[in-house]
Amino acid sequence: METFVRVVEAGSFAAVAERLGVARSNVTRQIAALEAHLGAKLLARSTRRLYLTPEGAAYLEKCRDILGLVAAAEDDLAGERLAPRGMIRATLPVSLGTRRLMPLLADFAALYPEVELVLELSDRRSNLIEAGFDLGIRVSTGLAPGTVARRLGFSRMAVVAAPAYLARHGRPARPEDLVHHECLGYTLAPGAGWNFRVAGEWQTVPVQGRLQANNGDALLEAAICGLGVTCQPTFITAEAVQAGRLEVLLADFELSMLQIHAVYPGNRYLPHRVRVLVDFLAERIGERSERECG
Repeated sequence: METFVRVVEAGSFAAVAERLGVARSNVTRQIAALEAHLGAKLLARSTRRLYLTPEGAAYLEKCRDILGLVAAAEDDLAGERLAPRGMIRATLPVSLGTRRLMPLLADFAALYPEVELVLELSDRRSNLIEAGFDLGIRVSTGLAPGTVARRLGFSRMAVVAAPAYLARHGRPARPEDLVHHECLGYTLAPGAGWNFRVAGEWQTVPVQGRLQANNGDALLEAAICGLGVTCQPTFITAEAVQAGRLEVLLADFELSMLQIHAVYPGNRYLPHRVRVLVDFLAERIGERSERECG
């Protein structure tokens, strides 16, 4: 039953076999034996992917419910509610992860020495189920409908540029002035503009420039080098602004606030160790958000 759920979530016999450290044929035989026992075809195979049959889809939901109850019972018997233990696989955004989350995770590791943390830092949003993650941390203006998540906190945005750039190109006085500037774009952001509140209403200012990147720290360094103007979260820009390497622009115009969420892999059972980590992050990130955004 558990192998069947793993195969569906990974979308591949080979991926599950690699994760379990067994031969692919072993996993295939387990699924075939389960289908023979049930007298029903659960999975249909094409040359490129696996598909659930109607019988398989109905069985999958019941399997998840049963495995969730088993996991909860095992957690209780193991005493995990008193001392969280086991592995947590999590995916984190690169800049938020290195700048803000790693110190918090170090504190968490010291508090709970029996918890093992396996982290992947990437700005691309993996499918948590397919990649086998217990948790994802997301920074965005909003989540897709149906996403199972808990909001941890907020971060302000700031438009910044280096003094040398401003000396050459001048300082924008209003958001619409940005159309005349080199704007360093974040390729993973939706849309092609930056959102400002102007005269009480939100408006999107189209921006463009010769340099774009999929990481905020890379754009920060480009701005410090005088290549243009960038719009980044304050957890990325704060140190450079305080050091005088960057200046904040258009401070009188409100920018969209970013939300920081813990995202879960669907509605399946959430291990106690993961809930303890999320509670810890919510408290620590929430406290900082109140100071910075209050």
